[in-house]
Amino acid sequence: MFGILLLVYFTTLVGNLLITIIICTDYRLHLPMYFFLTSLSILETLGISAIIPVLLSVLIGRKTISIHACHTQCFIYFFISSSVFLLLSVMSIDRYLAICSPLRYPAIMRHTFCVQLLSICVAIPFVFVLYMVILISKLPLCCYIIDHFFCDSTAILKLVCVDITFFTLSAILSSIFVLVIPLIITVISYMFIVYTIVKIPSEKGRQKTFSTCVSHLTMVSIVFGSAIFIQIRPSKGYSILTDKIINLVSTAMAPLLNPFIYTLRNQQVKDSIRDKVKRKMLLSCQG
Repeated sequence: MFGILLLVYFTTLVGNLLITIIICTDYRLHLPMYFFLTSLSILETLGISAIIPVLLSVLIGRKTISIHACHTQCFIYFFISSSVFLLLSVMSIDRYLAICSPLRYPAIMRHTFCVQLLSICVAIPFVFVLYMVILISKLPLCCYIIDHFFCDSTAILKLVCVDITFFTLSAILSSIFVLVIPLIITVISYMFIVYTIVKIPSEKGRQKTFSTCVSHLTMVSIVFGSAIFIQIRPSKGYSILTDKIINLVSTAMAPLLNPFIYTLRNQQVKDSIRDKVKRKMLLSCQG
């Protein structure tokens, strides 16, 4: 398990770092979609870095964590997850404007506006998650043994001695803002996208247009799908082991697959990689 997780973590770091470098160094990729993709790669890397290193230390015998470190890990995990939900919804709006309003797209999706959208994706989860973690930190604990591989809020709340009804209501309200609303925005955006694609007369044109959405749609399915499954899972007849496995898969899968999805399914990124490899080989031959 240690070797597998270490390989997954290393592959995730290298893959997302390469994606970021490729986009930043190729002027052809200095577009809103790739700006958001770079932001997504950075967020995914930060998110998995808050979980996997601690889990690796647990696997080699270090099975304690300070209360402050536990709360910090909880904050980083849910802050990154919530930011990713919002960012994916913003990326769906970007795809909607690019396909449904191509003439207005350059005027709307200016770099300044993209930065503002990214700031919103980060600021809103920061406030909500910080508030929730502060509430958790003030709750008295009856036990200090967490039956989980990281400081998940659900696992922490099982240790609380007092009534948590108020916290539960606050968590539901927060999930509406950071999960439900982004999901609704994403679904509505793709309804308009599909409607626009269907009206394209040629089959080749429909395939070419839809291909620009495949990578994002795949990531949306993975991220939102796992999050929704965790949220709506039955409270009874549901083992803690299953909960751990699902959380581990959802934590590691999206960051790991992100570079492969956006390189294998994106022609512009593949062209950029191919050009860089050819240039490197040419320089090596000349040397």
